[in-house]
Amino acid sequence: MIQQRATDMDWMLKDLAESVPQTRHVVVLSADGLRMAQHGADTDTADRLAAACAGLQSLAGAVAQELPHSDGKMRLVVIEMDGGFFYLMAAGAGAFLAVLADEGVDAGLMGQRMRDLVARIGEHLSSPPRHDVGQPA
Repeated sequence: MIQQRATDMDWMLKDLAESVPQTRHVVVLSADGLRMAQHGADTDTADRLAAACAGLQSLAGAVAQELPHSDGKMRLVVIEMDGGFFYLMAAGAGAFLAVLADEGVDAGLMGQRMRDLVARIGEHLSSPPRHDVGQPA
């Protein structure tokens, strides 16, 4: 199921990467850090990014709970580093869209294209909760 979903998303992730110059990697991941789809990254790199994102979205959610009137959900995290930017956006129930881009990326364009992609295919990016093996689904 996840493999089929990843194959179906390949062209959409490629479209995001090609529509924003300086995009390096695009990864879709579940809330628990499992890679669901990728573009521009080898499998090992995409898996490492997905695992790191699970911790980052959890941290962002914990910080969001400190704001009055917040539902505690993370919407967007942007990290600026030497050499580039990292974006992590909520993309459906239990799913996230992560992008690593080079230093010269147009941050506004990246945010807009990520929001457009999530709005267009958000339901396809959702990751249903996993059940323990042996437990009824």
